[in-house]
Amino acid sequence: AEGSQSSAKDAFHQFVVHGRKAAVNTQPCGTKSAALYSLLVPAQGCVTLQLRLTEDSIPQTDPFSPEFDRVFEQRIAEAAQYHTAGVTSGLTFDERRVLQQATAGLLWSKQFYYYSVSDWLQETPQRIHATDSVERNRNQGWTHLFNRDIISMPDKWEYPWYAAWDSAFHMIPFASLGPHFAKDQMLLFLREWYMHPNGQIPAYEWNFGDVNPPVHAWACWRVYQLTARTGKPDRQFLTRCFQKLLLNFTWWVNRKDVSDRHFFTGGFLGLDNIGIFDRSKPLPTGGYLEQADGTAWMAYYCSSMLSIAFELADGNPAYEDMASKFFEHYMTIAAAMNSTDGTGLWDEEDGFYYDVIKRPDGSTEYLRSRSVSGLIPLLAVASFDVDTVKRLPMLEVPRSLKWFLHERTRPGWLIENFGQWRNDRLLFALVPEQRLKRICERLFDENEFLSPYGIRALSKVYGEHPYAFTEGRDSQTLAYSPADSPVAMFGGNSNWRGPVWMPINFLLIEALQKFGHYYGDSFQVEFPTGSGRWMNLWDASLQLEHRLVNLFRRDGEGRRPFNGDVELFQNDPHWRDLILFNEYFHGDNGRGVGASHQTGWTAMVCKMINQLSRYPVS
Repeated sequence: AEGSQSSAKDAFHQFVVHGRKAAVNTQPCGTKSAALYSLLVPAQGCVTLQLRLTEDSIPQTDPFSPEFDRVFEQRIAEAAQYHTAGVTSGLTFDERRVLQQATAGLLWSKQFYYYSVSDWLQETPQRIHATDSVERNRNQGWTHLFNRDIISMPDKWEYPWYAAWDSAFHMIPFASLGPHFAKDQMLLFLREWYMHPNGQIPAYEWNFGDVNPPVHAWACWRVYQLTARTGKPDRQFLTRCFQKLLLNFTWWVNRKDVSDRHFFTGGFLGLDNIGIFDRSKPLPTGGYLEQADGTAWMAYYCSSMLSIAFELADGNPAYEDMASKFFEHYMTIAAAMNSTDGTGLWDEEDGFYYDVIKRPDGSTEYLRSRSVSGLIPLLAVASFDVDTVKRLPMLEVPRSLKWFLHERTRPGWLIENFGQWRNDRLLFALVPEQRLKRICERLFDENEFLSPYGIRALSKVYGEHPYAFTEGRDSQTLAYSPADSPVAMFGGNSNWRGPVWMPINFLLIEALQKFGHYYGDSFQVEFPTGSGRWMNLWDASLQLEHRLVNLFRRDGEGRRPFNGDVELFQNDPHWRDLILFNEYFHGDNGRGVGASHQTGWTAMVCKMINQLSRYPVS
């Protein structure tokens, strides 16, 4: 409404709670309406209201006849059939309940989203809440953006706006639930009324110019693969994605490689408070960060684009040239990141990848805090079989490296670690075998990353021994905090300093399975570290899935870990089987934390439930 906003969104609250009859629109028009009933409900009693909406032109002699109840029963049966279609056999009744509520939550998270930045900026000065310059000028560089679409939201309750990397994760379960919608959503963010003319994908409503991790190419590739299992591969979809992703990839290379040495920045990159300093702001003494996650995300982007190019090159040799481009990008990032001459991001002493401070005076220093930032390099892995290599000879790394290594003075690392054959497969991995072993020792250590319910975002070792660092006059401390955020960074409403986050766990599991497919039983890890239980990486990935799914299953005492110590939700028969899919989870006990209806990326547990039904673990 204009002027006083007398019919604003809280009008119903004003009407019912405060008795302000004038709060609602007195005219028979508008976008929202509500029916108001005054009822007396006896103690421990129940009152049922029946509602039926019909057009005036349809006669209704008895709208609440037995047919009314039959329609409800029919719709419930149809919903059950819909949500279990394609579900593997062998699931328990409780697992089916979790899966059905996860898919229902995904559908519920769809929302009409309307935002014209140009119109908003013109109208903002008249809005009563636009009193500061940030609000008046927000997204002023995105005047081309015009959103008027049905979009999958992170959480319609707390986050009723899209975030680019959230949406990419949403489409993995949606690929089975609604394949056409999944493909349309992936393309939507690449269209010219979303993507910036410079190639950047909009991050989220608060600041479209922020940078989310570049997972869109991976999601496009996975949606293509998953939807091809139940139908013909949609190469037109994949081609359309690839052409627009080229623009976004170029934006990353041009904007986020500060030194032109194949090390990438990007700020917080979706991990909010993961750094000891706010990574979205300048360093206290100047200079910049070469980020382990930013650089690894770009290698991951390369590997995804490489896979897409190889797929499209089958029948269209023109795409081999693009595959060659991403092959070279991948190699240069791998060589830079793993350099042993003191310029790389691998710390041989600790056996981990760290961010590096690059100061104006030329000095450098590792920020030695072990977090998921240093685990992202694991994601950039792929392997290819003999037939694929024969079809695309550039994959034969020793031969391809001849031109790549020309005039390079230290090619040893690439020659020794890249393009190795094993079990008739060729491996491309940012993390070589010996470094993978050292990372896995920490990854599967219950005193570091491994929690009873997945991989923590920060090593638990910083609980008793917080990490401290001083840069100039600015001293900061980073401590393990398994639940809510201990700092106000990024509003303090999300926390990457200890909890378990489903999307990163999902990607780590995919990576471990790719490594496991390549190494087989020749690569064994102790799971958990120090337990004496040795297994291959495929089996370790299933153990991780088992822990994550256990967040929602009833345990031996009938309790669901995500409900924590809320006895009403744990024991009351009206509540105990209603599943909420939280934003993230307590790093020690699995209690749900953050937004409580973030079914979007937490619904990725559906794929884990289905996979575990085919490959059960003890």
